Amino acid sequence: MTGALVATRTFHRDRFTWLAYLLLAFYGYFLNILGPITPFLKEELELSYTVSSLHFTAFAAGILLIGLSGHALIRRVGRWHALWIGAFGISISAVVLLAGQSPVITIGASFCMGLVGSLILVIVPAALADQHREHRAVALSEANVIASLVSTAAPLLVGWSAHLPGGWRLALGMAALTPILLRLGFGRAMPPQPASSQEYPSAVGQPLPVLYWVYWVAIVLAVSVEFCMIFWSADYLENSLGLLKVDAAQAVSLFLAAMIVGRLVGSRLVHRFPPHRVIMVSILVAGTGFLVFWMTGNAILGLGGLFATGLGVANLYPLILSLAIGTASNNAVQASARATLASGTAILALPLVLGRLADLVGIRPAYGVVTILLIGVFLIVVITGRNAPVRV
Repeated sequence: MTGALVATRTFHRDRFTWLAYLLLAFYGYFLNILGPITPFLKEELELSYTVSSLHFTAFAAGILLIGLSGHALIRRVGRWHALWIGAFGISISAVVLLAGQSPVITIGASFCMGLVGSLILVIVPAALADQHREHRAVALSEANVIASLVSTAAPLLVGWSAHLPGGWRLALGMAALTPILLRLGFGRAMPPQPASSQEYPSAVGQPLPVLYWVYWVAIVLAVSVEFCMIFWSADYLENSLGLLKVDAAQAVSLFLAAMIVGRLVGSRLVHRFPPHRVIMVSILVAGTGFLVFWMTGNAILGLGGLFATGLGVANLYPLILSLAIGTASNNAVQASARATLASGTAILALPLVLGRLADLVGIRPAYGVVTILLIGVFLIVVITGRNAPVRV
């Protein structure tokens, strides 16, 4: 008990830790803003649903490519330069997107945003893991709390700015200035050196352990649950529970708000309990909430279930990611890059799979795939948790 208290007191947030938190939040903002701006792009450019959806597909394709090759670029230019390339790359891509007058330009800008910007998604977990070592679960949880908070603001700012001069583009343009402010305030904050000077050479030839890939599968499943809820819950609430379209769209903010609350609680719990235990409780909360959301015919209960699902899902990604990186020893950058590949795979594939199932059998039966995904995460955590250390 005394050791745990001492460990808690030694967790320290330096300037780079805060910079990492804010850059991850900046990335999350643009990841979550594509959905809200798509209806505006669809109307202005007279796009079909299929072409409109390619904006997010292009972003996810960029994530996949960085997941495959991002560690090589980071090895070449270094963490500090790659981090700022990612930040300013998002801003430049956002300006191109808001100025684009054809789908080729706007979809291309979305791809560049995902490709270059996802360097942030690779570097931040690896750098925080090296910075905080045994407290990486705490750091990653806190980073995702802030990212969730800022991400939730994205659809709200799109709706607010839509009625102002400049319209929805203000939500992109104003946020695109963020890297300039961060550079002025935190430009001298340097990421930690890799845990070993041999990290970069070993990233080329040394394979990641089998246990890492087991957690990698769990990351795919967990992120799939998250984005199946973000993508399709509004449609489900409208067509299965009878909410008006505008009310159903706004109700998705319940899920996002619940993720903020869940990550705030989770970031405190991992100070006291092993990540495996927190993940198990999170899965039980998410599963219970989803069953209420999925099985009820009452809109109020459905909204409560949606909120509870968000509470549980909130901590799955950051905590499983911390466990995965913990297996990689001195290979944190490659491990983080491959975890980004897992996220891209989930974001690209599972919402499309659920959508296709909905076309075939209807949205209510199709949503049962979320139950299968949660069971998969549960089984992986149970199996790996049997030999887990007391603290990770």
